[in-house]
Amino acid sequence: MKETGIVPVFYHQNIETCKEVLLACYKGGVRVFEFTNRGDFAHEVFAELNKFAAEAAPEMILGVGSIVDAGTTALYLQLGANFIVSPVLNPEMAKVCNRRKVSWSPGCGSVTEISYAEELGAEVVKIFPGSQVGGPSFVKGVKGPFPWASIMPTGGVEPTEENLTKWFEAGVHCVGMGSQLITKDILGKGDFAALEQKVSDAIELVKSLRK
Repeated sequence: MKETGIVPVFYHQNIETCKEVLLACYKGGVRVFEFTNRGDFAHEVFAELNKFAAEAAPEMILGVGSIVDAGTTALYLQLGANFIVSPVLNPEMAKVCNRRKVSWSPGCGSVTEISYAEELGAEVVKIFPGSQVGGPSFVKGVKGPFPWASIMPTGGVEPTEENLTKWFEAGVHCVGMGSQLITKDILGKGDFAALEQKVSDAIELVKSLRK
């Protein structure tokens, strides 16, 4: 997560679309990808996508986001999820992930929640929705008393120099990006070469910001 700096966040009910998006992100330099648990039979789509990734994108670390309970966490771990991301802080999810030594990133919106998440074993905490809880200034404020905190905002992150500069200067560990990166226009046109280029540009931008 820290090395590449960008974690694409994506779901589509069509498995072929998911494969194309995953592959384009992989070719663009992404090595951590968050599949979103959204819609009926999402876990079946993930199961097929994870098997595909093992063959076509062997270095990809594929995890699942938008999980809110322990039962669904266990379901996705059984299907091979390499990490779990949640919009909420649920201690029961921590127990399931920690027992299997799988990374767990809960959604936090305050210093107290971040501290509690770390106490429960979270290495990287998600702030969500990123812009609504205070944006880059919130991250900067947290890093004062918690310089060790590894923070990943999702929501309000855009693949632009202006936006990414604000987040990384504030001290984020990495950023999660969904529709701002994998746009409706790209999906509508099926222009996955454009997505690959967009991802590559964003990752290079993050590298330059860290120098």
